[in-house]
Amino acid sequence: MSQAPSPSATTGRYARLAALLDHDPDNVRLIADAASAAFEEGQYEEAAALLGRHERIAPLPFEALHLAGLIAMRRQDWEGAATYFARLMEAGQDAPAIRFNRAWSLAMAGKFDAALDLLDQASVESLPQAAQLLVQLLHDRGDFDAATAQARHLFALHPGHRGLAAVTATLAIDIEDLELARRAAEQAGDHPDALTTLGTLALGEDDPDEAALLFDAALARAPSSPRALVGRGLVRMLGGDKVRATADLDKGAELFGTHLGSWIAAGWAHFIAGDHAAARQRFETALALDDNFAESHGSLAVVDLLDGKLEKARQQCEVALRLDRQCFSAALASMLLSAGAGDTDTAQRIFEKALHTKIDASGRTVAQALARLGTRLG
Repeated sequence: MSQAPSPSATTGRYARLAALLDHDPDNVRLIADAASAAFEEGQYEEAAALLGRHERIAPLPFEALHLAGLIAMRRQDWEGAATYFARLMEAGQDAPAIRFNRAWSLAMAGKFDAALDLLDQASVESLPQAAQLLVQLLHDRGDFDAATAQARHLFALHPGHRGLAAVTATLAIDIEDLELARRAAEQAGDHPDALTTLGTLALGEDDPDEAALLFDAALARAPSSPRALVGRGLVRMLGGDKVRATADLDKGAELFGTHLGSWIAAGWAHFIAGDHAAARQRFETALALDDNFAESHGSLAVVDLLDGKLEKARQQCEVALRLDRQCFSAALASMLLSAGAGDTDTAQRIFEKALHTKIDASGRTVAQALARLGTRLG
């Protein structure tokens, strides 16, 4: 006949140590052990309280300081975590993992430049998660040269790390290195950024059905991914689903904030849906973000033209072409100005017909070309 387990066998380590502390409340070694046990069992508030109790009795040793930083990270107390890891570094504990944890905490607290300053080459070459953070921060800051150089080096150095592969794939899309984008995305597996990258590539290859599947898969994993929302919106725009296209593109643009192409794409979705006022508002948002982005001026030129503001349309068109001789929306505005001969109704009819006219050997239509503007960073 088996015996029932003793209470000590069924009680967690933290509970057993906490019971011992009732009899020896100022034993700092016991307090540290109890805090470690609480952390391991996911009881982060209790762990933090214990280390606070320890510090009121005696300074935290290195191991306890490191634990305090990890506890703060689990509690999403990013400022507190960064402070604990800073104290470790000031005491000479400068291992790559400590440096990375401090950088991550600072980044989560919105202190991106301070986080970047901590990510030295030794850290990013020894820890793939540090490499991922470095590439992400450089990309987000718009330092494409540095981000690209680091991504190429670190992606080769840390093969198989999904997070680093995913951020490399996203960067590669923005710098239009499609071969690197595909290779990195395929290594990142079902990471939502990788699925979004593959969806963007499928969209560029005029395979909207495959793109839709990939964007949906990405959004199932990350419902608020702005890139995936913009991508799905572009697919819906191409498929004529105007209502859901504008909803996706608007949400994606708002989440992106400063991504010019997403505001342009949202504007064209509204324009094609017949809402010129909403389109103008989104084009003007892009213009306010960067008045040197030619497609903002060119897109406004088309809106002005079809709203009967011919002189303003000509001025916007001239600015767009001065900024970029290859500006697609400016070329469209120029064509409408010429073909419409100053008549707004004629220009409107030409525009409606042009939307579905093939413009190159690949069979791409004007509507498809306008949708592609959404994949450009600007």
